[in-house]
Amino acid sequence: MRVVYEPDSETYRGEKYDFIYISFHDDAEGESYTTTESDGVWLNQVTNQYRAKHGIPYTDEIIALRERYGLSASKMSVILGFGANQYRLYEMGEVPSESNGKMIRSVMNPKVFLDLVNSSRHQLTDREYDKIVARMEEVIAQSDEWHSERWTLDRLFRSGRGVANGFAPLSTARLKNLLLYILGEMGDTFQTKMNKVLFYIDFLSYRERGMAISGLAYNAIDFGPVPQRWDRVYSAFDEVEQQTKLVHDQECVTLTATTEADMSCFTPQEKDVIDEVCEKMKGLSAHDISDLSHREPAWKNHLHQPETIPYSEAFSLVGV
Repeated sequence: MRVVYEPDSETYRGEKYDFIYISFHDDAEGESYTTTESDGVWLNQVTNQYRAKHGIPYTDEIIALRERYGLSASKMSVILGFGANQYRLYEMGEVPSESNGKMIRSVMNPKVFLDLVNSSRHQLTDREYDKIVARMEEVIAQSDEWHSERWTLDRLFRSGRGVANGFAPLSTARLKNLLLYILGEMGDTFQTKMNKVLFYIDFLSYRERGMAISGLAYNAIDFGPVPQRWDRVYSAFDEVEQQTKLVHDQECVTLTATTEADMSCFTPQEKDVIDEVCEKMKGLSAHDISDLSHREPAWKNHLHQPETIPYSEAFSLVGV
């Protein structure tokens, strides 16, 4: 079977979105096929664009919100005024309506959610109400930590979650543990090599899943694709140690992990992508992987351009 990537478009909820359609062509039989997984990739491309355009939370954000507040999906539905099973359906991937999506987005502020809890007082038992209020008071008390996380995210990620970063979650914990895991698998790694490894992980993930992993956006410079603000990224975490070494009369910075990664924040599918790239790249020198990245249309088509490398270039990858 020959994999074919073709530009296409789809009308979703009355709006037209471009995407890359994936099919498998049997040249001998003259037939084309798709799989559940390949159909999921193009659908993710479309629905993620819709979410970004209308400010609708992504599935992982919807799940994380409920877990942060310590509630069941059914109880979230009650408090938000949704149908009995609606919040659970959103956690399973159904895209909320624009109004419901913005409602969910608004209650990411715990004070707004607490107001809704008070408005739903008659729908809760005394025990449920007291437990939820106690939890929300804890969350509100921790708001300084939340604001500190937002400040760090703004410092590391130049682009908000959307098309520029492959719709990946923005999370310092995920980014830190991704770096630690790569270093654990590959050993001490030059910054220049890490730049390319992250590029291949994110773009392969977008090709395979319709969503990147690190949350980073990329530019094409002389030495290959690099994450935006890569220097801030590598200096942001105490667990990633930087050392300067002299190589062929040039100063190079190596990265070393000082602790093991916690991969619990990644899905099995994300872990498979990360492992595939690490296995492919760990035997390559920084020079070799730089040469490999120079074969990529993602680099050649956008060298010295001010815009970020579009994630649609994931479907032209040649290195993985």
